[in-house]
Amino acid sequence: METKRKPKWLNKKLDYESMKEMGSMLRSLNLHTVCEDAKCPNMGECFRNRTATFMILGEICTRNCRFCAIPGGKPTPVDPEEQKHLAEAALKLNLSHVVITSVTRDYLPDGGATQFAECIKEIRKVLTNSSIEVLIPDFKGDKKALDIVIKAKPEIINHNVETVPSLYKIARPMANYKQSLEVLNYVKSQDPDIYTKSGIMLGLGEKENEVLQLFDDLIEYNCDMLTIGQYLPPSHDHASLKEYVAPEVFENYKTTGLEKGFKYVASGPYVRSSYNALEGIKEVKSK
Repeated sequence: METKRKPKWLNKKLDYESMKEMGSMLRSLNLHTVCEDAKCPNMGECFRNRTATFMILGEICTRNCRFCAIPGGKPTPVDPEEQKHLAEAALKLNLSHVVITSVTRDYLPDGGATQFAECIKEIRKVLTNSSIEVLIPDFKGDKKALDIVIKAKPEIINHNVETVPSLYKIARPMANYKQSLEVLNYVKSQDPDIYTKSGIMLGLGEKENEVLQLFDDLIEYNCDMLTIGQYLPPSHDHASLKEYVAPEVFENYKTTGLEKGFKYVASGPYVRSSYNALEGIKEVKSK
């Protein structure tokens, strides 16, 4: 049965003034953020702090993940100036850590890998001392596409496994758990200096033993960093919420994850893949 009443620890308020200001700047550059399109509950906080996760390759996805608010359908043409606009926005915000993700565009020959590389290249031109994190799709496991992103040398390559394998048919029907693990492993095998990162949601009906096995799988496949957050359905048409997970459970998973060997674990109801991402890169570098 779906839990309908949000608990007291899920009461974050949106900062509409900051959202309007940041949104205006992004629209002027024809840019999108996953913060807006995925209806992230941290959007007001992050925009107030002048941070955002840029979403490239448009705003229409070619997959049908049932946890995600980003719409599916026929994508619009890729903006040929997108990488320059993104670099301009990153410079205006004076970002010390830039996070880039994308919709999935399976029909492109390289899945959009070249666009990731071009964005990294343009940001390096204007922010020479900033670190860059990319949250990539699986590129259907295409190693040539992955090589394009790896050779661009972002500091972090993130690919989310999202949930335990038993729930893939419910949450990620067009994805493959093993393939996602292999994406992370391949990145590390090609460039050990790049930090690998992944993220999962809780509350879809996963069991504790499944989560712990997922931790072991990620460690085995050379994942350095992990984020764990609460699943919040974007609408009644999305995958059903099974439970609100208590903050102490998130804390326990963080402790366990670090004990198992992750270099960094962010775990809490409001944690998302790129939430406080600068803190993550600082922590792993300090180690």
